[in-house]
Amino acid sequence: MTHRTTITLDDEVYPFLNDIAGDNRNTYINELLKQERKNFLKQTLIKANQEKASDLGYQEELKAWEHTLSDRND
Repeated sequence: MTHRTTITLDDEVYPFLNDIAGDNRNTYINELLKQERKNFLKQTLIKANQEKASDLGYQEELKAWEHTLSDRND
């Protein structure tokens, strides 16, 4: 599914977009947004992992689970 939208570009940006994307402005902008979304998700995951790494209660719980898992009989 696709959606149509209208955007306003600054005078200095519009010629750059035309130069770099040519007739494929939609594709170029879509690819930029996909990459930015990927970067955003990556940064969100990094931040969440950093928060968990500094959470002492969470770290203690992980140690308890690691100990429990190592007690398994295979």
